[in-house]
Amino acid sequence: MNTFAGRLSATAQWIRGRFAQGRAHGSDRGDISITTVIIWVAAVAGALLIAGTIATVVTKYNGLLSGI
Repeated sequence: MNTFAGRLSATAQWIRGRFAQGRAHGSDRGDISITTVIIWVAAVAGALLIAGTIATVVTKYNGLLSGI
């Protein structure tokens, strides 16, 4: 149990150090550009379109596919 507590303490100290490094370079806030948002919206819309198409085909041909 003592070894686990030591590892946990070392991990917590490492995490605090990484956060401190991140705050030291605080000028980069990681803003999302409009291009990234457009790409994500298009990807999600495409995925929903594909899933809807598959669901429609499976529903339409459900009786024929049951024997496979």
